[in-house]
Amino acid sequence: MSYPFKLVQILFLGLFTISAYAAAPDIKARDVDGNVHNVNEYIGKGKWTAVVFWAHNCHICNQEIQHMTFFQNDHAEKDATVLGISMDGFDQVEKSRAFIERHELNFPNLLITVNRQEFMKFGGGRFVGTPTFYLYNPAGELLAKNIGPVSTEEIESFIKAN
Repeated sequence: MSYPFKLVQILFLGLFTISAYAAAPDIKARDVDGNVHNVNEYIGKGKWTAVVFWAHNCHICNQEIQHMTFFQNDHAEKDATVLGISMDGFDQVEKSRAFIERHELNFPNLLITVNRQEFMKFGGGRFVGTPTFYLYNPAGELLAKNIGPVSTEEIESFIKAN
């Protein structure tokens, strides 16, 4: 599904000045196997990082998340990666695991519980809903945020422009 590039570019650029240069967050979360990771292990490693916040019962997430798999396939070996953040929390790990398997997600996914203090550490303000996308530059600085779906083409255009 294609979304109007102009709208997303305006949202990305409009939020660029608000959230520019927020550092990669120091947040511990578990993967579906229960292993603890720090979110900053995945951000700022010399590549752009698209962080997508999703929930297993989010209708839009279920329709659109596979596009991030395509993005990961096209970019992981060269200039960008994806990190999924399930907002379901570890108490719903089986639902998150089923979502990951159903959509054949090929990028790391961590599970967090919506917590205002923890979410604010991501640098983009308060949590509104899923899906939400954050885009960090190769130095680990948050440059863009978008609430709602974003196509891979829109992310690629933003990266190219910045």
